[in-house]
Amino acid sequence: MKYPLPERIGNPDLLVGRVKEFREFDRWLSGIPKRISKSRVILARRKSGKTAFIQRIFNRLWTENDQIIPFYLDIPETAIWFPDFIINYYQSFVSQFISFMERDEAPIRIPLTLEKIRQYGVSKSISQFVTDVDELIKLKKQKSYDLMWLMTYSCPDRYAALFDVRFLVILDEFQNIANYIYRRKDLSGKPNKTMPGSFHSVSESKIAPMLVTGSYVGWLIQIMNKYLEAGRLKRIFLTPYLSLEEGLQAVYKYAEISGEPVTNETAAQINHLCMSDPFFISCVIQSTFENRDLTNSDGVMDTVNYEISFKESEMSMTWGEYIELTLQRINDIHAKSILLHLTKNSDREWTPKQIKQALGLELSDNEIHEKLRIMVLADVIQEGVSDIDYQGLQDGTLNMILRNRFEKEISTFVPDMRQGFSQEIETLKKDKNRLQGMLNHLSGKFAEFQLMTEFRTRKHFYLSEYFNNVTDNKKLNIIDSRLRVKFQRPDGKDMEIDVLAQSQCKRTILAEVKKTEKKTGIKAVRDFYEKTRVYAKLFPKKKIMPAFLSLGGFTKSAMKFCLENNICTADQIKFKL
Repeated sequence: MKYPLPERIGNPDLLVGRVKEFREFDRWLSGIPKRISKSRVILARRKSGKTAFIQRIFNRLWTENDQIIPFYLDIPETAIWFPDFIINYYQSFVSQFISFMERDEAPIRIPLTLEKIRQYGVSKSISQFVTDVDELIKLKKQKSYDLMWLMTYSCPDRYAALFDVRFLVILDEFQNIANYIYRRKDLSGKPNKTMPGSFHSVSESKIAPMLVTGSYVGWLIQIMNKYLEAGRLKRIFLTPYLSLEEGLQAVYKYAEISGEPVTNETAAQINHLCMSDPFFISCVIQSTFENRDLTNSDGVMDTVNYEISFKESEMSMTWGEYIELTLQRINDIHAKSILLHLTKNSDREWTPKQIKQALGLELSDNEIHEKLRIMVLADVIQEGVSDIDYQGLQDGTLNMILRNRFEKEISTFVPDMRQGFSQEIETLKKDKNRLQGMLNHLSGKFAEFQLMTEFRTRKHFYLSEYFNNVTDNKKLNIIDSRLRVKFQRPDGKDMEIDVLAQSQCKRTILAEVKKTEKKTGIKAVRDFYEKTRVYAKLFPKKKIMPAFLSLGGFTKSAMKFCLENNICTADQIKFKL
């Protein structure tokens, strides 16, 4: 897998889960070469993982080098002059097309200039590149900006037909195209609100279908209803929350990459309090909270509470920007009271009359209704079944931020978030069967990290509590536990131990982990045994305790070899909760 488009998530390994979503999109992508896939829009609030999702789709398509050429463009919240946007759009599209053809990542990261695109067209005898560049330059001199734009946004569809290829046009944060592109060079006046209408016809293309996203759902739906009617973009709603197992996987992955100590138990607690929201999880794992300690329940609760309550935390600042932008049109105490009420009572729908009675507002039903409609467009509440029903969002993360932000301002009451966290953790601790089930389910993917964590957390234990065939069962006192320790054989060959745990008594556990369902055979255990012997010669003062964890079990010959050579064995991790 290559990553020509640098993914905003950072380390590509941080994108975990989304198995269901990728499976569904794979089916959709497979229909593009057959010309049966319709354009789509992914609707989700900020920090839902949609940019990471679509950037991964781009990189997968580019890496596969098959029948679909991806084009990705992020439309930022930055004012830009119309002709500059057009040139940037064209340069990005053609540069990524060339990158795909040449298998060269550079033009994606630094788009080619118009001059270089023209030179490429001349050198490769692609006359369309030459013609289009000349026409764009001519039209810009003539100030025929609308014709420039017509030529540019139709490029994927035109080129797909001309070269008999298939494109996927990925436009991230599509709603910004209606609010940040100006016809005047000094960026004065009003932005070109009708820009989305340009895609009215090309959005129906089956040879260059579109995949667009939007963080401000109500705003984007309003744009689509006005300019892209008749269901030209199939709506896909992406939840910000992963499944419980995927969320726990995210905790382990962020902890591993960030080098942040957690225990198997606190990993489950973090996942639970963060509601399996990967952004929330990342904020907690990488929190700047001075007293952060994620190896015990109190430390977890304090860190989660900090991220929600402290205005300078990453979580609060990120959501603060979102709330300020979306609520600027309803910045009054009545609107905030209505929002807080719907947020706290999001289990039912409310009419303007019911809200008026519940809050004792001195506003007319029509005035309340108008505020509610604005809040829907601001993506902080949702419409109900009828035109006069409204409901708070079923979004636990956003609801916590809104409560913490507005409850003191409105009702002089500060919500005690930490007390609620304490109650939730106590409930989770009592339900050990569910916790055990989640940990066991993940061991197929994170067994090394879980085993290392188990050793590091417990510190004092007998190896026989985790492995069979233990001949030296002296109690251990672990002072160091690490993953993937590398060393070299005398001939220079690199070797690696999955888990190394050092006891204060100079005993050293060297553990190999196999996560496949297939039984481990004799070759694998012999290779492991060789590694332990090489390590023992490199560190003769250490007493080596070899251990092999195979989640698929062992063949008879492999088990016999382990018994004969004092290799401890296990086919599961026995979590001590």
